[in-house]
Amino acid sequence: MNYRHAYHAGNFADVFKHVILSRVLVHLAQKPAPFRLIDTHAGAGLYDLAGAEAEKTGEWREGIGRLLEVQPTPPVRELLAPYLDAVAAHNPAGAMTAYPGSPLLGLSLMRPQDRLIASETEPEAAALLAQSLRHDARAKALGLDGWTALRANVPPKERRGVVLVDPPFEEPGEFQRLVQGLEEAHSKWPTGVYLLWYPLKDAEAVKIFVRDLTRLGRPKTLRAEMTVAAATEDGRLRGTGLIAVNPPWLLHGELQKLLPALAHALSRDGRHGHRLDWLVPESSR
Repeated sequence: MNYRHAYHAGNFADVFKHVILSRVLVHLAQKPAPFRLIDTHAGAGLYDLAGAEAEKTGEWREGIGRLLEVQPTPPVRELLAPYLDAVAAHNPAGAMTAYPGSPLLGLSLMRPQDRLIASETEPEAAALLAQSLRHDARAKALGLDGWTALRANVPPKERRGVVLVDPPFEEPGEFQRLVQGLEEAHSKWPTGVYLLWYPLKDAEAVKIFVRDLTRLGRPKTLRAEMTVAAATEDGRLRGTGLIAVNPPWLLHGELQKLLPALAHALSRDGRHGHRLDWLVPESSR
């Protein structure tokens, strides 16, 4: 696998994913008991937006760069604040020069008693991840395949927490592996929060994925999707989705406010949209 997230760091899909992750972590921190964040495909940790990869694509300018230029309504601004504050903490001079991936974003929103397990298998990214986390006693970097890390780290000893699974979708069968990974992990840890990220590119693959998740029947399975452009023949990523299993009970209402605001702010051509619905409600069993 040669996927390099540095080309895409801070793009609209990262913003979408990380805003939702930040809201989940905020809610988990409302209770004093510790929790654990398990990040199965963690990437490099911190990304240089002035580096060659980020400069080549410029995707961050259509993501976090564009979000920083808008003036959201006060309710939306309040919901975005934890995420934006975490990003700002890695840019103390004010200008956007760095973007924190999910491990560092998570640490910015975690407390002293909380813990992070971050796994990355690509050698260069794994080395950078270990370097990014080496001074934080709350964090542990693993050089494991993400699917192996998922099986090995649930349930955590804290018995509270969230699993973020966001594979690069560079290999075939990733949608099926998401379903299988959720089924296996949920059977071991049914009370955990699971966040499964996916791209909106292959409509038929997404349709089958949603069908299989629905048939899996795990209670409290929420789907959130956002599109920022019309479909194009070149197959450029036009949207992003995330499945939340066992989400904090306030998250649905928050996403009702956040999704339309994010889709509008990050739209590339004015043809944006969003979807929010329960694939499996709480009372399904």
